[in-house]
Amino acid sequence: MRSLLKGPWALLKRLFGWLVLHELRNKVLLAPTARRLRRFEDAETARLARLLGRRPSARVATVIATHRRPEALLRAVRSALEQTVRDQVVIVVDDGAGLPELPADERLFAVSLARNTGVAGVVRNIGIRLTSSAYVAFLDDDNLWEPDHLQEALTALEAPGGPDGVYTALRRVRPDGTDMDVLSVPFDRRRAAHEAFLDTNAFVARRTPALHFSRLRRTPEVLPREDWELIRRYARTHRVVHLPRPTVRYLVNPASFYTSWRD
Repeated sequence: MRSLLKGPWALLKRLFGWLVLHELRNKVLLAPTARRLRRFEDAETARLARLLGRRPSARVATVIATHRRPEALLRAVRSALEQTVRDQVVIVVDDGAGLPELPADERLFAVSLARNTGVAGVVRNIGIRLTSSAYVAFLDDDNLWEPDHLQEALTALEAPGGPDGVYTALRRVRPDGTDMDVLSVPFDRRRAAHEAFLDTNAFVARRTPALHFSRLRRTPEVLPREDWELIRRYARTHRVVHLPRPTVRYLVNPASFYTSWRD
């Protein structure tokens, strides 16, 4: 039976892309988890908005999702706060594990979810919804930005006739700190159906209703990741371009979710 299905599966992959087919399967199998998590996301957004008292507002909002990485989180937060773009707010959203002491900066806000979800999309969505800004950027707690990452992105986004979203190149770094390679792939939505080269650590986009993450419960075995899903879906109705300069130091961490960027 498996041999009989191998031919049609190969044809479907060529026609639609293996990532698209896997995501279709995810939506069918994991839809019940998404409905429950949407209710939790709504309730937590309302609760945390009351605690904050106002929606932090700036030219750009940086959302940092975190869970039990206090030392790495501090490095990521400093990386965000040290951007040459000063007109930003940074919101740290902890997935129910508790936060370390963070730097005293009026641009920095931090919240903890009432319980652990293990779903990065939900954690990031709450950060998006708690803030008000023209643009939104994303940084994971184990990655770093070059100081002009946001400036590079905003210069392109705010140029006359500029795109709605941009992503820069990723400098991938091994756990020992040595450089592994640079991932720099021009945006092509068709190509993105076959290759997982999209990552939101490098993505800065105009805030629109389309800028929200999938709420499917994606375990480490579930591909594609929510980063790929967000950018490719956003590009369905918004123009996305690639900036080839590496402005992100991306940790290839065995303890994290990442892909080899290959089928």
